Amino acid sequence: MNARIHAVDPRSRANGPGVRFVIWFQGCSLGCAGCFNPATHVIEGEPTPIAELVAQLAATGSDLSLSGGEPMQQPAAALALLLAARDLGRSTLMFSGYRLEEIRALPHGLDVLAQLDVLIDGRYVAGERLATGLRGSANQRIQLLTDRYSLAEVEVTPVAEVVIGPTGLVTLTGVNPLKLKR
Repeated sequence: MNARIHAVDPRSRANGPGVRFVIWFQGCSLGCAGCFNPATHVIEGEPTPIAELVAQLAATGSDLSLSGGEPMQQPAAALALLLAARDLGRSTLMFSGYRLEEIRALPHGLDVLAQLDVLIDGRYVAGERLATGLRGSANQRIQLLTDRYSLAEVEVTPVAEVVIGPTGLVTLTGVNPLKLKR
């Protein structure tokens, strides 16, 4: 099985509690005005084997976060990654523009939800910008689907991080990557 992937970060602290292996899916048709990750919207690029992503995850001690783009627009791939993370004993978190109620009705939706510890749900609404506690806008919800984390543990996740790679490439990530000071 393959997935269209925008990027991977093996050690993020701004995409969920603790240290996270973050996979950003490529492709999103939701069209949230003001989305700060528009480069992930167009479905493009070569598919990446799920087995390759799982091997990368296994080589880290990181927990798994799925983001996008929109993970639920590649639900079989999202599910395969979540199942692999569970097999490795890792915690799981997913950012989705779909609400929990919508995910339940999507293909593989119930199976995906059964593998998640935390879901950040809801479309981004620029007029309700929040950019804290893993929520980009105030309408988005933190759904604790297991008792692995408390709300306080999720909400103290740093709002942004700057990573300078070995080639000098600078990556900004988190729910407030463009405005590091509030």
